Amino acid sequence: MSTDTDPTSVRNFLTTSPTSGTAPRRQPEEPVRVAPLVIAGIGAVALAWYVWAVHGAQFGALLVIGLFLGVGLFHSRFGFTSAWRQLIGVGNGEGLRAHTLLLGTAATLIALVIGTGTGLFGTTPEASAGPIGIALFVGATLFAIGMQLGGACASGTLFAVGSGQSTIVLTLGGFVIGSVLYTFAFPVLDGWPAVPGVLLSDHVGWFGSWAITIAVLLLIVVATRIVQARRNPPPVGAPPTATGIARVFRGSWPMLVGAVVLGVLAGAVMLVSGGIWGVTTAFALWGAKLLQLIGLHPETWDFWQQPRFAEMLDSSVWTEKTTLTNVGIILGAAVASAAAGAWKIRSEIPWRTAVAAVLGGILMGLGARLAAGCNIGAYLGGISTGSLHGWLWGAFALFGTWVGIKLRPLFGLGVPRRTDGVC
Repeated sequence: MSTDTDPTSVRNFLTTSPTSGTAPRRQPEEPVRVAPLVIAGIGAVALAWYVWAVHGAQFGALLVIGLFLGVGLFHSRFGFTSAWRQLIGVGNGEGLRAHTLLLGTAATLIALVIGTGTGLFGTTPEASAGPIGIALFVGATLFAIGMQLGGACASGTLFAVGSGQSTIVLTLGGFVIGSVLYTFAFPVLDGWPAVPGVLLSDHVGWFGSWAITIAVLLLIVVATRIVQARRNPPPVGAPPTATGIARVFRGSWPMLVGAVVLGVLAGAVMLVSGGIWGVTTAFALWGAKLLQLIGLHPETWDFWQQPRFAEMLDSSVWTEKTTLTNVGIILGAAVASAAAGAWKIRSEIPWRTAVAAVLGGILMGLGARLAAGCNIGAYLGGISTGSLHGWLWGAFALFGTWVGIKLRPLFGLGVPRRTDGVC
């Protein structure tokens, strides 16, 4: 007889609901890709050693956390883009229910870290409430449209690039372009009407904030189970997997395992840096650094003259938090995908897919900067710290997902349908 703590019962509650068929059997993974594994492994170790030795233990630790994030993201194939597309397209809420476990795990650890004032390397962990206004709503919507066209979210773009997905390299390029466009047009795009953000802990304390967050996440689990039961969608596809103890190192992991691992690592970022895990600030920085390399002067733009960003642009990229975790994700995913035999470069990309990838990346770059965050910095970071803007970002991202699904066929991209074998 199962109990409330039975792992199978927990898994069923979080993920299982009726589908129109059974998920396909997992196929065995291909042999290890030795050359990419060796190159990525040596690169990861060498870079971690360099950052640790030259810039200090805190920055080295952030890079190492990024490496583990890349491994976790790839091995669990943890998706934000696909999860929202499956929910909006056919009503399959399995991916979104995995999000609730990620968010709940991160919220629990972050509440403990901030509530007790525990920080490493002399940091003081703290949360901030993102402003609520037109920029947030427009930015989240644009970002979600870009996700569906570009084929990946912010974290998904990084681990897909690391695993050798050529199309997503174009998405990453567009992401950088969109971020640069925002910094150039900052005087026009800044200052849109907004009200101050709301941080639950300011009103009910950290325990109350955590309890409210967990309660809402449980309501989402129940709601998506009801929706899925009514719509009876196709099952989610199953990636190839190793078996036995090799599955730990070669994958693929159950999505719920990935959710817990990523939630723990999000808490680790807070513990080490004093702030939330973020992604997209680095893309604006990378773009500005590239412009400087070719003789242009983005440092004269209003955006980069703000004290925080001026200091960032003047410093080494290896002392910027999001760059460290981003590069770590790319290298970690490269190691994981090579170990799984899945690291491959595809040279042929249909032109419409290429256009969608670049356009989607540009929309995500603009959207993330408008909304002051992406699916990681705003959605995961906001909800896990009890900031109202995180929930609102998610709501408008669902609307943007609906728009993006309507646009995907224009670029020859598939849309999940109830008649599909998998979604």
